[in-house]
Amino acid sequence: MIDLHGKTVVITGASRGVGEAIANESLARGMNVAVCARKAPTQYVGDKVLSIAADVTDEKAVQALADAAVARFGRIDLWINNAGVLAPIAPMHECSSESIRAHLDTNIMGVVHGCKSFISHVRDREGEGVLINISSGASTTGYAGWSAYCAGKAAVDRISECVQLEEEQHGMRAYAVAPGIIDTDMQSLIRSCSAEQFPMVEKFHELKRDDAFSSGAFVARSLLALAFDPAQRPEQVCTRLAVGK
Repeated sequence: MIDLHGKTVVITGASRGVGEAIANESLARGMNVAVCARKAPTQYVGDKVLSIAADVTDEKAVQALADAAVARFGRIDLWINNAGVLAPIAPMHECSSESIRAHLDTNIMGVVHGCKSFISHVRDREGEGVLINISSGASTTGYAGWSAYCAGKAAVDRISECVQLEEEQHGMRAYAVAPGIIDTDMQSLIRSCSAEQFPMVEKFHELKRDDAFSSGAFVARSLLALAFDPAQRPEQVCTRLAVGK
């Protein structure tokens, strides 16, 4: 296992779910961890943790997170744009324009703000930096009831590809990673939908009955390996994780 002691990761949306799992695994591996959510996560303790309240739709707040991480730990080696939402879940004609706009502000502009802050940091110092944008299988396939989510994740994939092309010469590797299905609060929200809202809802009830999920710990280990283990680097910017516990 590669030694990650002393490396620094920034994780947005780290109060629960996949973000929390990544933060816990990173701390267990001796990394410095800067985390944010709309309310500062309080479950992490120790001198290797920086926890900040930051809404990723606010560009200045995201830049302040980056600045605070650099001031505290010296540099950022890995930035993970994890913060995201699923709602609204409904046929598009039933979704308000405001709800779709708010969704895309988080799932697209939140990623843009994180990318810009990390790009500026990597360009300002020497050495490699790794950017991981959390994507989804919905980035390549449309699902009835998920118009905003599918559009947002498709944008994440294209943004990641463009950043890789633009920033490789400056030492950055960028990825859009679909982590697979993990039994988080987002999955609970999906299972609470009616068939009218989301026609595929029964499939997600089947996944729950069969426990056909990856664990958050598996996803976290996989992302850190992708970032830091040369043997685990994918050939493509857009990649999907296997299912694992």
